[in-house]
Parts: sequence; C-alpha cells; structure tokens
Amino acid sequence: QVRLVESGGGSVQAGGSLRLSCAASGYTYNGFCSGWFRQVPGKEREAVAFIDRYGRTTHADSVQGRFTISRDNAKNTMYLQMNSLKPEDTATYYCAAGFQYYCRGTGTADFGYWGQGTQVTVSS
Repeated sequence: QVRLVESGGGSVQAGGSLRLSCAASGYTYNGFCSGWFRQVPGKEREAVAFIDRYGRTTHADSVQGRFTISRDNAKNTMYLQMNSLKPEDTATYYCAAGFQYYCRGTGTADFGYWGQGTQVTVSS
C-alpha cells in the first residue's frame, strides 16, 4: 500500500523560506516521476514541480528560480525547497506519485497517489 506523508508547511513572511518533505512507503521515488502540486480554495490544483526517475526536474514558470524539487533516495523522501516566498504562493501543497518513468504527463490525472496536503501561508 502506497502512503505519502507530508511535513514542513507553515506560516512565513514574504521573502522567507520553507522546505516541504514527502516521505513515501510502499513506493520508490527513484523509479518513477513524482512531484508537487498546490491548490487554493475555488481553484484547480496547480502543477508546481516534478522529478523523474533519472532526477531530471521541471518547475512551473511561476516558481522557477525560487523553488527546487529534490529527493533523497536513501530516505525515500521528496522535498520542495521554497525560497523568496510571495503571498501568491499561499496554498495547500500536495505531493504526488505515480508510475510514469518520465514526467510526460503532469496533470492531476497522471498521478495516482497523493499526500494529505500541507498548508503554506505567506504574509506580506
């Protein structure tokens, strides 16, 4: 049974940093594509960043240069380092995992497993 457990959300002032973690059980990150999404009430879940089985990463334009996705294969944990946070980054962040080798599909339907969500609030 696949389980993704997130941690690391919180409240921070604009310009600050947070690191989200997503520990997996029943799933091996370094075999497949996984990533992070975020969602605000009333809007669709938005793609943030992805990492494929070879460690190649992609980031949404809105977070490029500020956020970095990574993983620790030994700990089977994925991370999202968020720097220079802005109020518009406020959202619930979800980690996601699936069985694509490469991140060709980056919609919510391309991932079958989700973390519980962690709230990130950035104040101005």
